[in-house]
Amino acid sequence: MSTQGYSHSAPEQAAGAAKAPGYRRIVVKAGTSVLTFAEGRRRGLDLATLTDLTRQISLLRREQGIEVLLVTSGAIAAGREGLGESWSDLGRDIPSRQVLAAVGQSRLMHTYQELFAAHEVRVAQTLLTIKDLSDRQSYLNVRNTLLGLLELGVVPILNENDVVAVDEIGEVFGDNDRLSALVANLVDADLLLILTDTDGLYTADPRHDPSARLIPVVKQVDAEIEGVAGTRLNPWARGGMPTKIDAARLVTTAGSTMILCHGKAKDAVLRAARGEAIGTLFQPAGGKLEARKRWMLGGISHRGEIRVDAGAARALMGRKVSLLPAGVKEVQGTFQRGDIVFIAEEGGERIACGIANYASADIERVRGRRSTQIEGILGYHYGQEVVHRNNLVLL
Repeated sequence: MSTQGYSHSAPEQAAGAAKAPGYRRIVVKAGTSVLTFAEGRRRGLDLATLTDLTRQISLLRREQGIEVLLVTSGAIAAGREGLGESWSDLGRDIPSRQVLAAVGQSRLMHTYQELFAAHEVRVAQTLLTIKDLSDRQSYLNVRNTLLGLLELGVVPILNENDVVAVDEIGEVFGDNDRLSALVANLVDADLLLILTDTDGLYTADPRHDPSARLIPVVKQVDAEIEGVAGTRLNPWARGGMPTKIDAARLVTTAGSTMILCHGKAKDAVLRAARGEAIGTLFQPAGGKLEARKRWMLGGISHRGEIRVDAGAARALMGRKVSLLPAGVKEVQGTFQRGDIVFIAEEGGERIACGIANYASADIERVRGRRSTQIEGILGYHYGQEVVHRNNLVLL
């Protein structure tokens, strides 16, 4: 297997994380598998882990002046614990999970509030859905609120609003992985730290392949990295390695660092913040993107994709030009004008995302044609470009 996209050298991670003492804002995401326990039919919050997590976050804020936002899972598990044996009558369908989340959200937040209070740290709850971050105005409102809380020294505790959300509670976005990446881009964080129940990204599934090796550094999230991502490890968690790789792509494309490590490793949060070698470090793809383009990355619609020919792909990546209808080979899915969609090569490798200037049905009609023919074919005209270069982000 090629190692172009990553390195097995642990010292290289330390070098790659040399700027860690400069982190000023960190998003910590703690997954269900880290925050909960399962003993037979008993499931609930792991108080020892939550206690240690709040201790580490409080130390970062007090001793290093680092601003921390916590994206937490665990509401549904807390709901199961709160209902006791009653929850066994509930299924695993969406309405049942929403009931559990409604019971568990207040229990989870109360637990955090008490644990942080022991360190004289104030907290604030923020429940979000993906739609809240897809709308530009709502996105800015959430951003202003979170930045205002940080200025006051408050630790925002975020979770997907499973009580009202449908997509988020299913299998689409994965146990807050995507939400944590969106939040990191939203507040322009320097580091996204994802705490999970594995030591990081491996070359293969370590449960089944004894030769699997930990990958200390990922230089670029590409098809090879996506290929080594395994399946979910915890049947009660909604995430899995693929959703974490998706989060890494979003964050690193925006110019930030991501670290994936075991959430129960000793002082995992403090070690990551200090720049010590722990887990897998995903290096930024380049400089920080402007705020509007970070929003675009977070608003990508999974409903559609535009595939382009080789010439158009080279032009987009090399010259950063607009995408014209002549270069479009195929339109997949259904989307509307103004939706943010992926742009991919003919083979399916995604190379960019951008705001579609035309609906999928319109692009299907004009694909392969010259821009001057658009109005004659459609009867109207929104511009010569399918995606304008100012509304396009390379992945």
